[in-house]
Amino acid sequence: MQAQQTQPYGEWASPISAARVAQGARGLAALQVVDGKIYWLESRAAEGGRYTLVQENAGQQQEITPFPANLRSRVHEYGGGAYSINSAICVYSNFADNQLYVIEKGLPARPLGNASHLRYADCVIDSRRARIIGVREDHALSDINAVNTLCALALDGSGTQTILAHGHDFYTTPRLSPDGKSLLWMTWDHPRMPWQGTQLWLAQFADDGSLLPAQCIAGSASEAICQPEWAGDGSLYFVSDRTGWWNIYRYDAARQQATVLVQMSAEFGQPHWTFGDSLYGFISPSELVCSYIDAGVSKLARLTRVADATADAPWQFTELACAYSDIHELIVADGRVFMVAAAPTIPLQVVEVNLQGGENRILARSISELPDARYLSVPRTISFPSHERTAHGMYYPPQNGDFVAPEESKPPLLIFIHGGPTGMAGNGLRLSIQYWTSRGFAVLDVNYAGSAGFGRSYRDLLRGQWGVFDVQDCVAGAQYLAEQGVVDAERLLIRGGSAGGFTTLCALIFHDVFKAGASLYGVTDLAALDEDSHKFESQYNSYLIGPREHAQEIYRQRSPVHHADKLSRPMIFLQGLEDKVVPPSQSQAMVQALRARGVPVAYLEFAGEGHGFRKAENVQRALEAELYFYAKVFGFQLAEQIEPVQIENL
Repeated sequence: MQAQQTQPYGEWASPISAARVAQGARGLAALQVVDGKIYWLESRAAEGGRYTLVQENAGQQQEITPFPANLRSRVHEYGGGAYSINSAICVYSNFADNQLYVIEKGLPARPLGNASHLRYADCVIDSRRARIIGVREDHALSDINAVNTLCALALDGSGTQTILAHGHDFYTTPRLSPDGKSLLWMTWDHPRMPWQGTQLWLAQFADDGSLLPAQCIAGSASEAICQPEWAGDGSLYFVSDRTGWWNIYRYDAARQQATVLVQMSAEFGQPHWTFGDSLYGFISPSELVCSYIDAGVSKLARLTRVADATADAPWQFTELACAYSDIHELIVADGRVFMVAAAPTIPLQVVEVNLQGGENRILARSISELPDARYLSVPRTISFPSHERTAHGMYYPPQNGDFVAPEESKPPLLIFIHGGPTGMAGNGLRLSIQYWTSRGFAVLDVNYAGSAGFGRSYRDLLRGQWGVFDVQDCVAGAQYLAEQGVVDAERLLIRGGSAGGFTTLCALIFHDVFKAGASLYGVTDLAALDEDSHKFESQYNSYLIGPREHAQEIYRQRSPVHHADKLSRPMIFLQGLEDKVVPPSQSQAMVQALRARGVPVAYLEFAGEGHGFRKAENVQRALEAELYFYAKVFGFQLAEQIEPVQIENL
């Protein structure tokens, strides 16, 4: 092994290239198991970021939906729930045309005949009635006023549709009972988001396949339900935050009462941004395996119903040893547990968990070839004071086995801000962070007030405070690390995408702490966001800021575009031209203002990209452009050749 070279932070040569970040990470999601065969979706960066369905059976893998099929739903824009499968057929939503397709054994995919303005997600196959049941979103009139319903669609290709439930703004999670006689689903209405308040409904089918009058069995405007499920014996479970934490409940239909299995100050659920979320499943009617989040870190547990216990008795809780600490999905089938999960030195994987403590079986890896451990920064969870509250984050120190920095020097700090803003920074291995740490940057991935994973009270801290508390926590995290002497107080950077871009801009405008920043498809104008947004988030600002009719001045006070005269720090903006969540006009307005004022600014547009970058060449270009920008701002001598970026006013 060669001796380490001494080189300034930010100038280390790294084997983790932007091309490796873009090409090496496959998206993995949407686990299902049928007849012992495991299915999941994989993204193909080299094929425009399309998602394809993969099957694994006895160690052999097969791609079920070859190019150009792209299994993505556009319901709520964020999608999820793009396919459903049983022993006979697979039904999936194709992103290009919003069409539902059916694959039957040995036959090519055929369309179900829905109109292009109708989008479907989270479908279940109702075999006894030869149809699927799913969430339908009708965009015939407009995008922001799309009509959501629970709908049945015939499998014969005739296009015959039957609306089963209507009248609410949003529907999700239709779940057939094991005997096919009953249906569960959830709803919520504007102005709430699903992590603020939802309702869980139960209804039986009439002989003609319609639904008899439904009963609301849980939830309210102030209680958020998620992941309702049927056990094999027909008993009903769901996750509720009625105690302030998302815990698992069992519903007793005879008594019309729900009982918590184990009450803990931990999160057994997650915000409903996409369809198909799953964090628990049943080994048997009296035993389940689940993932839960404790202080921002995922853990695995077994819940067992005590024999001869009363209906109200708590279940036995047993924490299970687990190599994974960032669990995205968990399902149980045939007594086997499968997860999409990661850890600080383990990239996102599809894994079959050995509950007996033996070796886990890896089915798929998001990164086929890992960098040597000498180049991987292992994060530690930190908590720090912020305006009479405690904020949280994942701190990544610089790490590169080939280099050390000059004595007494300190690394630049790059603040990462997750989107949402009701998201969460986990600690799973991400090359997009290691790209920076292996070059000599420190990174703090902040779980600011409003983040998921810390209970409802922490999530609700952002009510009316978006652009204030989130910003304060990012500032406090940077100052905390600077005061601890681990980062350079004169080289503090901040970057974020979507809601994180908004926080980035507010931090640079209203606080004199950060020296430069990057906004990736970030919000700059709150009023325009309301006008241009899609239905799912069209009234989110009434919670984050306040009802617009009563808070117009607050909208203006917190919108970065109205305070460009206060922004004097260099900025780079990265924007997809097909973004429907945060349209390009949001970034363009800010760039024009900075350009006119003589503030150093760079702006890159990406054709064919929406809210987030999926094409490998664009992921690579965005990362390299951001590094190039910081190098020019701080005078780093880059160890690699990067295509220059035009920086105006520098």
